[in-house]
Amino acid sequence: MSTTILITGASSGLGLAFLKHYASQTPPPKIIALDASPLPDDVPRGTFESHRVDITSDADEDIKSIAARYASTPIDLVVHCAGIRGLVPAVVKSQRGDVAAAETMDVMDRATMIRTFEVNTWGTFNVVTSFLPSLKLARNATVVILSSRMGSVQANVAGGGYAYRASKAALNAVVKSFSLDVPEVAFLLLHPGRVETRLVEWREEGAISPEESLKDCLKIIEGFKREDSGSLVDRFGATIPW
Repeated sequence: MSTTILITGASSGLGLAFLKHYASQTPPPKIIALDASPLPDDVPRGTFESHRVDITSDADEDIKSIAARYASTPIDLVVHCAGIRGLVPAVVKSQRGDVAAAETMDVMDRATMIRTFEVNTWGTFNVVTSFLPSLKLARNATVVILSSRMGSVQANVAGGGYAYRASKAALNAVVKSFSLDVPEVAFLLLHPGRVETRLVEWREEGAISPEESLKDCLKIIEGFKREDSGSLVDRFGATIPW
């Protein structure tokens, strides 16, 4: 039986790394790639179906209309990578390279906070609920949500990061509820490490490559046990406290 995989945030970072990995398999699974941005030219076409879509959109070409096209297709695996960092744009421009300065209490504004929740929290809810009928058609569907250690209240010992921390904490709560309300689908919250992605316009100090994180993430996904649905772990499998 063929496998169908849905990947969001597929045009860059870890989403692109997952896309290239699964597309390179022989034979490749059926892949549905979603992103608001176009895929890069070096991704081999013909191995997947792609759609440009804002996961928060309610427009005619929204996530639900795309999901409706696959209503009769069982989706075995969702790898949800789409998200934003929640940095105040004006500070990013004026203090380029200083991530912490762009997410402090003093500079955080309503627009940045609301947009971060809209993408990271509502966007995740929108994707999962839209494709839920297809997930329920699969025999053992798994949804992997890329979360962050920054969403852990207990692990917050540095402060700052207001929009991102709050949106990821809310995301964790949403996915935990999914794991209880939809027991026929397994849900995994996965912290991939500090990865070099387009979430930040420059490389953060200590950031690892998407390819390095991918290798660890794949091991966790492949070894994931359905009875652990709703858990939050890092890329090495260690549980992260809420």
